[in-house]
Parts: sequence; C-alpha cells; structure tokens
Amino acid sequence: MEMVPKKVFFTKGAGIHRDELRSFELALRDAGIEKQNLVYVSSIFPPGCKIIPKSQGLTKLLPGSITYTVMSRCASNEPRRLIAASVGCAVPTDKKCYGYLSEYHAFGVTDKQAGDYAEDLAAAMLASTLGLEFDEDKSWDENKEVYHLSNKVVRSLNVTQSAIVTKNGYTTVVAAAVFLF
Repeated sequence: MEMVPKKVFFTKGAGIHRDELRSFELALRDAGIEKQNLVYVSSIFPPGCKIIPKSQGLTKLLPGSITYTVMSRCASNEPRRLIAASVGCAVPTDKKCYGYLSEYHAFGVTDKQAGDYAEDLAAAMLASTLGLEFDEDKSWDENKEVYHLSNKVVRSLNVTQSAIVTKNGYTTVVAAAVFLF
C-alpha cells in the first residue's frame, strides 16, 4: 500500500512551562496539533502535493490519528536565550517533480535568519538529490524570489517560530509541515 500525501499545511507554535515536556505540549497546542499522534518523517515533498492553509488543514485532523509531519523543535530553560525552529521547503515549479523539506533549529538567530537558512538547506538538499550544483548566492533570484537549479525553477518558503526564554522554566518552539492523505 503506497501512502503518498496529497496535501500539506505548515504550522508553528511556542509554549512555556516549568516542565520541558509540558512546554512542548503547549507549543504543539499553540500550533494546533497537540491532539495528534505525531510520526516524524524525513524530508521529501511529494510530487503534486498541494499546500493548503493551516486553517483548512486543521479541520482535516481527527484527535488521536496518526499524523505524519516534518518537525523542527528547540527548547531551553536559559533565561533571555533566543531560540528558533524552522521548516524550509523547496518545490520545483514542475508539479511532477518532488521537492524537499528541511528542519533547522538554533540558538541566537532571528525568525528571518532561521527561515532563510532553512530555505537554503531545503534548496541545497533538493539540488543534491537531483545531482545538481548549488550555490545559494548564485542560484537565488532576488527579484523573482525563486532558486534556479540548472533548468529547474524552484520556489521556496518556510515556517519559523522563535521565542525568548523566560525565567518561568522551559520555553519550546516548534515548526512543522503536516501531511494529509
């Protein structure tokens, strides 16, 4: 039985609690996916998979269901520490081709820095699997906001959550691509 997702949505969240596991659960709640049994999968964006809005995707989830996701997660209990979690996506404009998703988490980087890095990672990994050379500085078209990989045009996006850790315990941030069948 082949299980190839037909749709995906992107979500993010942050949670704070004295217990690390509870802060993670609160981050999942903030992202709207706390009622799922999450299964982490690796990074291929299926050919023909449609990106849908989070609001639409959340209505398709049933509590307790097995839900496949590419997720990035970062947590800390060090007050004033900046944390970030990001999922980058690189998808060829040719819908018959697969794309790539990347997970990136870091300390001390902004939303923009983490998101840009996650997008570069996704584009670089896609180029690698296609056997193409990739230089993010030369491949990125600033005006059109797409990557050019050989003769393929690749659009990219990211979902990123950052937070500054409070003194109230743990802060956790998550970013996820959630697959639907």
